[in-house]
Amino acid sequence: QLQLVESGGGSVQSGGSLRLSCAASGFTLDDYVINWFRQAPGKEREGVSCIRTSNRTVYYLDSVKGRFTISRDNARNSVYLQMNSLKPEDTAVYYCAATLGDCSWDLYSYSVWGRGTQVTVSS
Repeated sequence: QLQLVESGGGSVQSGGSLRLSCAASGFTLDDYVINWFRQAPGKEREGVSCIRTSNRTVYYLDSVKGRFTISRDNARNSVYLQMNSLKPEDTAVYYCAATLGDCSWDLYSYSVWGRGTQVTVSS
């Protein structure tokens, strides 16, 4: 069974940092593109950051550029999202998702999803 499990969420004050982890089980991440999505209450799910496989090319939502860093450790079968200078508008449930295709902000491109981890940023 293919599974992704997110961890590392929590509550922080504005300006704080969190590091999210996305661990895969039942498959290896080597061949998969991984995207972090987030969904705030009452809003649609949006793509935050994506990392390719071979050349490790990364993409970011404009509002998180310079603050978030995505990385992957294939030896640990995991992908990470380092989030610095957090703002209240970053509050959301964060999900990681995997696809054998290319990086895309289209939710339907991703075949494997985690259950999410809550990130709450207070002002």
